Amino acid sequence: MRIITVSRQFGSGGRELGKRLSDVLGWDYYDKEIIEALAEDQGMDQEQVRELLSHHGWHNVQLTFQNSFANLGFDHGMRTQLLLRQSEIIRNIAEVGNDCIIVGRDADVILQEHHPFRVYVCADLHSRLERCMAYERKQPRASRLTEKEILRNIRRIDKNRSRTREVLTGKRRSDSSMFDLTVNATDWEIKPMTAAVADFAVRWFEEQDRKAAAAEEEAKES
Repeated sequence: MRIITVSRQFGSGGRELGKRLSDVLGWDYYDKEIIEALAEDQGMDQEQVRELLSHHGWHNVQLTFQNSFANLGFDHGMRTQLLLRQSEIIRNIAEVGNDCIIVGRDADVILQEHHPFRVYVCADLHSRLERCMAYERKQPRASRLTEKEILRNIRRIDKNRSRTREVLTGKRRSDSSMFDLTVNATDWEIKPMTAAVADFAVRWFEEQDRKAAAAEEEAKES
């Protein structure tokens, strides 16, 4: 089983990259499917689940490294329950054993024992804003966000994702040592970038297989 996890800055194109990687490699793809499974499991509306997970209660609380959800010292109620259940769903996906790509939700941390290929996608603020504006132009005029609202969303979501990463790992999201490949999508179209990332991923897994085979052979000889 091979797993690729895609972490990303909001608006960087990481979600599109994950979907295109799935199409190129022919692997299972999980993104909103996790929210759907979580909502069905909890008997809740998908938008309600998404909203709860986007506003974690610990983001304004001083934390020490490696705190678990259970030891945060205050009641997160439904949010904590959803996060813990989401982690279980992600682990269940891995246990199925199919090659897959999982976007977001700190799957790289949750599945670290499976040694996934961990991709981080970033871009400069202007590029991310342009990408979000292009998305909004496809929406009904009455529901489109303004540039100011988009910028506010970018900053809020990035802050929330960074804080969650710090809670889970004790490290900041900007710590590149936590990823196997960091891609700056500022000057890339996602489609051609996908081919490059897919090739890198295939070579990365081949190298892991080679190292595992060499270690097994060495163990036999000893």
